Order: sequence, then C-alpha cells, then structure tokens
Amino acid sequence: MNKIAVSLFFLLSYIANAQFNISGLIVDKTTMTPINNVTILDIKTGNKVFSDIYGNFKITSNGIIQISGTGYKSREITITTDQHITIHLNPEVNNLQEVLINSLSIPLPEKYATDAVTIINEQEINRGNTVELHPVLNKIPGVFMQNGTLNTNRITIRGIGARNLFGTATIRTYFGDIPLTDGNGESSIEDLELASISEIEIHKGPSSSSYGVGLGGTILLKPQFINQPTTEASFFSSAGSYGLRRNIGKVILGKKKSNLTIVYGNNHFDGYRDNNTYTRNTITATSSFDAGKKNNISIIASYIDLKAGIPSSIDQDDFDSNPRQAAFTWGRSQAFEDVNYGILGVTWTHKYNSSYSQQTSIFSLFRNNHEPRPFNILSEQSNTIGVRSRVIGTRALFKKRWNWTAGGEVFLDFYNNKTFENLYEDFPPGTGSVSGNKLSDLDEKRNYYNLFAESNVEVNDKLKLNFGIHLNQTFFDIDDKFLSDGNNSSGKFDFDPILSPKVGINYILNNNLILFGNIAHGFSTPTTSETLLPDGEFNPDLQPEIGWNYEIGARYKFLGGKLHGSLSVYTIRISDLLVARRTEEDNFFAINAGKTIHNGIEATFNYKIIRTNQHQLNLFINTTVNDYKFDDFVDLDTDFSGNDLTGVPSYVMNTGVDWFTDKGIYGNFNFQIVSRIPANDQNTVFSNSYELLHGKIGYIKNIDKHFSFDLFLGANNILDTKYASQLQINARGFGGNAPRYFYPGLPFNMYGGINIKYRL
Repeated sequence: MNKIAVSLFFLLSYIANAQFNISGLIVDKTTMTPINNVTILDIKTGNKVFSDIYGNFKITSNGIIQISGTGYKSREITITTDQHITIHLNPEVNNLQEVLINSLSIPLPEKYATDAVTIINEQEINRGNTVELHPVLNKIPGVFMQNGTLNTNRITIRGIGARNLFGTATIRTYFGDIPLTDGNGESSIEDLELASISEIEIHKGPSSSSYGVGLGGTILLKPQFINQPTTEASFFSSAGSYGLRRNIGKVILGKKKSNLTIVYGNNHFDGYRDNNTYTRNTITATSSFDAGKKNNISIIASYIDLKAGIPSSIDQDDFDSNPRQAAFTWGRSQAFEDVNYGILGVTWTHKYNSSYSQQTSIFSLFRNNHEPRPFNILSEQSNTIGVRSRVIGTRALFKKRWNWTAGGEVFLDFYNNKTFENLYEDFPPGTGSVSGNKLSDLDEKRNYYNLFAESNVEVNDKLKLNFGIHLNQTFFDIDDKFLSDGNNSSGKFDFDPILSPKVGINYILNNNLILFGNIAHGFSTPTTSETLLPDGEFNPDLQPEIGWNYEIGARYKFLGGKLHGSLSVYTIRISDLLVARRTEEDNFFAINAGKTIHNGIEATFNYKIIRTNQHQLNLFINTTVNDYKFDDFVDLDTDFSGNDLTGVPSYVMNTGVDWFTDKGIYGNFNFQIVSRIPANDQNTVFSNSYELLHGKIGYIKNIDKHFSFDLFLGANNILDTKYASQLQINARGFGGNAPRYFYPGLPFNMYGGINIKYRL
C-alpha cells in the first residue's frame, strides 16, 4: 500500500512540474479564420506569448494555458503532453464593437460615431464570388450599386448620384490615403482588385470633413498591410458560368519593422450579352517600414490593365425578347474600352510625441482610355499629382479627452480628350470600329484644394460631440486645340470657394442603446463636360449642387447581445440640381434645374439564432425605405415637381443567414428585394421590381500549421429572375427607334473554386 502511495505521489509531482512544448493555431469558431494577437498564458509560470497574424503560436507550458483575445471569450485548456492543437474561440456577442473608423484621420470606435457609418470586413467582401463589388455594397442600407456590366456601374448613396449618366459621381472615394475621385468628381472603384482590399468603410451623407464632403458620402477602401512577422503565399482559382475565370496570387512577407504584400489578379468573363467580354489584369503592392523610432513610411502601388466590350442599353422590346443582344450600333461598331490605370502613393507618418502626429501623402495617378463608340472614337489621357497632409492631436480640454485633426489636400489633374470619326458603317459587318478624321482635341487642367479641420470632444462619459469644417475651391482651365468649326471651348472656369460645416452628437443612453445625430453640408461640382454648352462655349451660370443632411439614429443591442443593429432617419435637401439635357443621341449638356428632397429610413437587424460549440446560425435583415422627390424642377416647359427621383428604388431589403460549424463547413444565403425604379423624369417608364436569391457553401480545412484550403461553390440569381440591373435614365429614341433604358441582369449562374494558403 505504501509503495502505491509513494508511486502516486511521484506521478503527481511529475505531472505538476512537467513542462510541455505546445504549438498551435487560434481560429475564430464562427468563420474558421486565424486570429492574430491572441494572448496565450501559462497559468503557473506566467509565461506569455501572442499568436502571429495567422494565428500561429508556440509556448512551453506547465499544464494549464489560458487563451484570451479582444472580442473573444477566454478559454482554459489542460495540457498533458507535447502537442500541436487548434483552438477555437467564440466571439463575444456585441455589435457595438471597438472597431475603429477614420483610422487614417481621427481613430474612433464605431459606436461613438455621430454619422451613419458601415464597416465591411474582409470576410464580408469574400462572401460571394469576389469578382463583383455590387453584391457587397448592395447589402448596406442606403447604398445602391447598379451594374450594367462589369465595367459599367453607378453607385448611389441615399439617392445622391443617381442622375449621373455613365458612372459614379458626387461620392468621394479613397484607396488608403489616395483620392480616387478625379478632377471631374467621378470615381471608378470597381476597377480595383477586391483581393487587395482588407476593409471598406462607408460614411453616408456629407459627414466626413477630413475626406472631402461628397454630397452622397465617402467610401474609404483600405489596402492590406501586414504588421507582424509572417510569411505566406496563397493561390485562389475559380470558374463559373458564361466563361468566368478568376485567378489570384498573393505573397506576404512580414518582418518586425517592415512588410510587403503583393497581389496579382487575373479576371476574365466571356459575357452574358453580345460584345460583352471582359478581361482585367491587376497587380497591387503595399509596403511599410519603420524609418526610425518616430517615423514610418508606407507605399501603395497598383496597376490595372482592362479591356471590355460595351453592349450598352436596349429598349423594352429587345429586353423582353432577346436580352442577350447588344444595342445594334454598339454591336455593329464592336464598341469597347481599353484602359490602363496606375496608382502610386507614399505616406510619411511622424509621431512628435504621445499627443501629436503628422501624416503626409504624396500621390500620383494616370489613366489612359481608348474607347470606340458608334458616334465617335474617344482617346483620353489623364495624369494626376497631389499631396495630402494633416496633423492629428490628442489633448485634454477641461479635463476631458479632445481629439482633433487639421490639414489640406491639393489635387492637380491634367487631362487630354480627343475624339475621331468612327467609320465602321463604311466597312463590312464584323470589321468593327475604324478611326477617321479628328473631331476634337481638348487639354484640361482640373484642379482643386481642400482645407479641413475636425474634432471630437468628450463632454462626459455619456456625451460626445463632433465638429468639422471644410473649404473647397475647384478650377477648370481648358485649351481647345481643334477649332475646325470656329467654336472655341478654351477658357477658365473657377468656382467660388465652398465652405461646408458639420456638427454631430453621440449619447450613450445605457449599455444597450446609443443615440447619434448630425447636421452636415455637402456639394458636388459639375464636370468639365457639363460646363460646356452644345456650341462648345462655357456656361458661366452653372453652379455646384449643394445640400444639407439632417440625421438622427441609434445603435442597439438586446437579449444579451443576441440581437443588435442600427436605425437612421434622415432628410437631405439639395438645391441647384444638375440636370442632363439631351440634344442628340448620346450627347448631353447640364443645367441647374431644380431642387430635390431625400427622406429616408435605414435599418439593420442582426440576430444570433443558434450559438453552440458545434454550430453558429446568424440572421440579418437590412432595409432602406425612402421617399425621394423633385421638390422644384422645371425643365423647358415641363414641370416635374412632385415626381419621384429618377434612377432610385423606393425600397430595398436584404435578408439572409450565415451558417458556420466547428468542422469548417459554412454557408450563406442572401435574398434581395428591389422596388420598381423610375427610368425618366416624367415617371412614365419604370423598371419592374425584382427579387434575387444568392447562395454559397464551402469547406475550410487547416491541414497542419502550414497549409489550409477553402473549397467553395456558389450560385447567383437562383430564382432565375429577369430584371434590369441598371437603367439609362431619360433615354430618348431617335430616327423612329424606341428609347434604350435597360441593361439586362445576369440570369441564374454558378461559380466554384479553391483557395490554398501556405504559412511558413
């Protein structure tokens, strides 16, 4: 008996004092994605390590380790042998997160924001087929992206930008700290490779003084930067209906004081319609490195090579009977765009002390486009240089925290536009576009400056205030180098300085409810083409659109955090509305013709239906209900006052579920309802309302500490709904032809693929 007791004593002593070498991987239990910066603590010795950016860790343990990370429930695990383990952490159920917004301006927890802001993380970006941006943005209340083709899109926020004819305007966009909005106020963010973006931050309404005050709002695209030592290579490949092919290669090299990420993307689509092929090659590189204890340098570079056919819009009869055809003249001329687009930015961050820092970015962009259209062949080149700099400070004001920033941005855009005759009708069918005599040659300088200041003031533990001021002035200088018909478009056109203030409030009512509100001013300057009258002369009476946004809202969580979401109610009043008046087929000029009122409600609802150790099932509902009207709009002899705003649905609802298991199986479904949309100012033509159902299933597996894969299969428009994915508003018919309002949406289509990762 004594021998047994002695043996048991020595055994227990050995176990109590034994040390075990543990390596492992920390993953999010709901998404099976690795988690970085998780603390792994040996309870007995106090030895502590942290997981790297891809969740890997190594520790020597005396028997019990504790795992804890921000936003996750802590766990304790008993260790009895050397081993490699995968540890699953459950996220804390709390949507009023500490995720930061304005990270490049005044970093602020999202819950303290005074405006309606939405963060789209990398997991949500990858929820669908990752080729198209519109399924990502269209789940956000108040945001609606129409997509005629992969290269023909229009983004609106709260109805702002719906009247722009061929792209996205009145919205400010940035890639990191680099403005993507050109001197004309237009943006083409759909050309960027989604695989190079880590997060999308959307501010709805003109509430972001530090990033310009686009009348519709601001979209901040955050490139991927690595901030921990790691080495990774990954390859993504997928294929789908209508000749869809997508291949992505990514290399990540992270050191203690420097890092480099390179992403190459190749995307090809044969197209659903005639003359609808699309090929895009993109390479994006990001890097940052410490340049001393107080300095950091970061670099963003991207090059895009895109060639895509343009099938254009079709009339109602063709939409109903043969939606796959291209518009006749656009198909006959084999219209296309061939774009080369480059972005380069260098940002210097200097920390003077714990209270003050400075960020200065120098950037350059170029864009070359060759675009044959039936009525002419366009050749355009733009080169942009600019600088953006600001100081960020944190101080105490009456013993309360006061964060502020002040700075400026100078943007110099040099643009050349040439057009040539398109002689395709003089050649046999199938020849395509043939260039003829020169029709125009314009050199344009499109420059502006922004000066801004913004501050957050903490009045007390519950009340926080936000103030901002923004000053902009825009200059156009045009040199008409082609005077064949005696008209001269040369001249200078300088807008008066525009001062845009804002004030916001955030009040924490209790642990479950936060109230916010703001009043903000915004503007949108006309493009250079809009400033020209039909005879090529400047219109000196043309003014920017201006508007005021008034908003109140709430962010909430109930039922122990199982239910969470937000609600916003707003009205935007816009005056000097820019209206495109059409003089002949596919040619337009602009006038200030009225006022609009944008009233709306936006709501998000998220509910954790099931949360166990084996399964997670989450429900979401996002809804936009609005009443956008022409308040005062008379064009020629027609009074449109009281009509619905053209090109915007009156309601959009997205509902869906996300399912995850601890075995790595996941799936999601998204059901979208879109109301009918007015196609003309008279409100005599509407697109039909429609419903779309999308879904995706997949399996994620970590093979060992080095390899993992994600195998997936998805389908879009599962109900095979026939719908118009974009409208050409206020289209007119010429020569007895019907107006071409409609871009047909894709019918049922599928995709599938695999993503393989290797971590050193």
